[in-house]
Amino acid sequence: VLIPNLVLAQDNLAQKTQNPISDLISLPFQNNTNFGIGPNSRTQNVLNIQPVIPFSVSENWNLVTRTIAPLISQPDISEESGSTFGLGDINTSLWLSPKDPGKIIWGVGPILSFPTATDDMLGTGKFGLGPTFVVLTISGPWVAGVLLNNIWSVAGKSDRSDVNQMLIQPFINYNLAGGWYYSFAPIITADWEADSDNRWTIPLGLGLGRVTTMGTQPVNVSLALYYNVEKPEFVDDWQLRFQFTLLYPK
Repeated sequence: VLIPNLVLAQDNLAQKTQNPISDLISLPFQNNTNFGIGPNSRTQNVLNIQPVIPFSVSENWNLVTRTIAPLISQPDISEESGSTFGLGDINTSLWLSPKDPGKIIWGVGPILSFPTATDDMLGTGKFGLGPTFVVLTISGPWVAGVLLNNIWSVAGKSDRSDVNQMLIQPFINYNLAGGWYYSFAPIITADWEADSDNRWTIPLGLGLGRVTTMGTQPVNVSLALYYNVEKPEFVDDWQLRFQFTLLYPK
């Protein structure tokens, strides 16, 4: 049986974890298993290690940093077996956000992409730069908002294709008692360099998660399933997303 103070702490922490620009240090491990890729229905796996670290830069402003380092197992989509494993391109987002924003919470800044991939199949070969923006609101048990960015290639290997990619992630969470919550957080992407038939990836699905503790360590655990209702020719049909996050509240 959870004591009332612990339940309240879990509920409050759950809403903080759903705010990408809160003053909460966290270390998420997000594993995405993507099914049904290419003519041979291959499976790709991407483990994103994405520490989020906020800094106080003045009396009124925070700088929130999120770095995503992907470890990728990329199948050979033209064959029934064979894959490449390694590090993909690392990207870092920097959001400047007011400490006391009111009902509308927001952050804005740059996103940078680095050609750190250990194999050409796992990255773009380009340095990338662009804007990123987050806006959300919290009302009762609801947390709702959207994260956007667009990355353009600015340097890198001349024999690799230019990059012009947009990401939109709307998120809606409904929080229950005891740290449980439902989530809707599809990652919508657009490749502006591709032709119109292969430009958009639009998933739909739902997730369930809980903020709890392992010993004295607060953690956030969630599982979600998404289906791509619109996608390029060689992108997966289904995605199973499991996330385990270590939380370090003040």
